[in-house]
Amino acid sequence: MTSAPTLVIIPTYNERENIDTAVDGVLTALPDAHVLVVDDASPDGTGDLADQMAARDQRVHVLHRTVKNGLGGAYLAGFAWALEHGYELVGEFDADGSHPASALPAMRAALVEHPGVSLAIGSRWVRGGRVVDWPKRREALSRGANLYARLALGLGVHDATAGFRLYRAGILEQLDLGTVRSRGYCFQIDLTVRTLQAGGRIVEVPIVFRDRELGVSKMSGSIVVEAMTMVTVWGLARVLGRPGRWLAARMGTPVVQLRPRHHPISRG
Repeated sequence: MTSAPTLVIIPTYNERENIDTAVDGVLTALPDAHVLVVDDASPDGTGDLADQMAARDQRVHVLHRTVKNGLGGAYLAGFAWALEHGYELVGEFDADGSHPASALPAMRAALVEHPGVSLAIGSRWVRGGRVVDWPKRREALSRGANLYARLALGLGVHDATAGFRLYRAGILEQLDLGTVRSRGYCFQIDLTVRTLQAGGRIVEVPIVFRDRELGVSKMSGSIVVEAMTMVTVWGLARVLGRPGRWLAARMGTPVVQLRPRHHPISRG
C-alpha cells in the first residue's frame, strides 16, 4: 500500500542541542516523510541550524515565527502550512528526545490501514506504554491529569495530554482551528475533544516515553493550571447543558455531549 504524504511538525524554542537528532530520527523512521520545524525565534540559533538542515535535505522545511505564543500556536501555524501544501497525514513531535521516532511507522499504519481512523496518539498510559526517567511526582501528575480529563469529559482516551500524534488532514480541516484558544498543556486535550466532536475515531499506539536529556523543559505550573481549569469548564458545560456551554464559550471551546469512538491498537 502506498503511504500517504506525511508531514511531521517539530516546534522549537532553544532546542539547538536536540534538533539534529529529532529531525534525523523522524526521517530515519519514515524516509518518505517531510519535517517542518516551526521555530519561535530561538535566541540560541535553533532556527539557523534548521535552515542549514533544510538546505541539505529537501525533506526538511522551516517556518520562522516572530511571536512566541505557546506550543498550541506553533502547531496551529504548522497545521495551516501542512494543509496549504497538500499533506494527507500531519504529525506532532517534540524536539527534546522524549518521543520515540521508531513508533511513527506503527502510528502511520494505524491511519493508512484503517481509513476510519482520524488520529493516532503515541500513548504512555495504555497497555505496553510507559515512561522512564520520570520522578514519581511527575508521573502521578500526568496520570492524574489524564484521569481527570477522562472523567470530566467522558473521554475514552487514556492519554489525552499526549503531544506525540498523527492526524489525518481531513479531520484537521473539520476542527475549526481558527477558534482554538488553548495554547499550552491544554491544547492537546482541546484537539482530542474536537476530534471526537467531529466524529473522528482515535487509536492509541503504546510508546516508551523518555525525559529530555539536554536543554530545559518548557513545562510550568501555570500551564498545568490552565489545562485543569479549562477541563473543569468544559466538564461543567457537558453536565449543565446550555448555561455550561455559555460559560465554556466565554473561556474557550464549548464541549457538547461526546460519543467517544476509541479503539486502542496495540503494536509492539
